[in-house]
Amino acid sequence: MSQPTHRVEFEAKAKIGEVMGNLASIQLRPEDLSSPIAFQMAISRIYSELMNMMSSGPSKHYVAEVRFNDSMGNPVAIGVDFGDKIPPLSKQEVKVKVILEFYDEE
Repeated sequence: MSQPTHRVEFEAKAKIGEVMGNLASIQLRPEDLSSPIAFQMAISRIYSELMNMMSSGPSKHYVAEVRFNDSMGNPVAIGVDFGDKIPPLSKQEVKVKVILEFYDEE
């Protein structure tokens, strides 16, 4: 991979916690709020996934919610899934360095 043409670093804070089951399937997306029908379908999808989780038994995933302000002052939140093993950190609230590197398309 080539060298980045621009690099930006942000300091952030993260909260580490655990969630049950498959995090990706149990969430609201922006398009789920586009209309009442889309919202109803999203609730049905989430309910179905919750029922599947209950029948298959509990499984834990460790996640981090990373929050920082971008260069323009807008709040940004990112979720990071650590899988079924918690990283070796001493606290549940930690500092994070977010690095963005920009590359020319090749």
